[in-house]
Amino acid sequence: MKASTSRAFALVAVAAVVAAVIAGLNLIRSPGEERERRIDARRVSELRTIANTVDLYWTREGRLPVSLDELRAAQLGGLHYEDPETSRPYEYRIIGEKGYELCAEFVRNPGEEGRHLYGDFWTHGAGRQCYRLDAKKVVR
Repeated sequence: MKASTSRAFALVAVAAVVAAVIAGLNLIRSPGEERERRIDARRVSELRTIANTVDLYWTREGRLPVSLDELRAAQLGGLHYEDPETSRPYEYRIIGEKGYELCAEFVRNPGEEGRHLYGDFWTHGAGRQCYRLDAKKVVR
């Protein structure tokens, strides 16, 4: 009886380990998916930094920069103006006195994970996504 109890315990333990490994493998992204997630997260981070720099430019100059090249020439910080994967420049377009758009091409749709990481405003789907923003004064 003692041997059968030990054998049953061993089988339950092995089954639990196998179930844990299978569950873990289902939760882990493939290296390609993880790379895409990181690149899209970097795009959001760079767009947010550009938006903050546009705000600083607006505060100092009282107007929006005409282009990202003008913003770069103002040397307001070490910005990345190009997509990390394609090296194409992010899109910037003035849409009003204080309004502008920033656009980028995203690889994946992060779903609810994106809401958690970026907040509602910076969520995106796969493909081209544009964000409409209004410049605001930076208070220091």
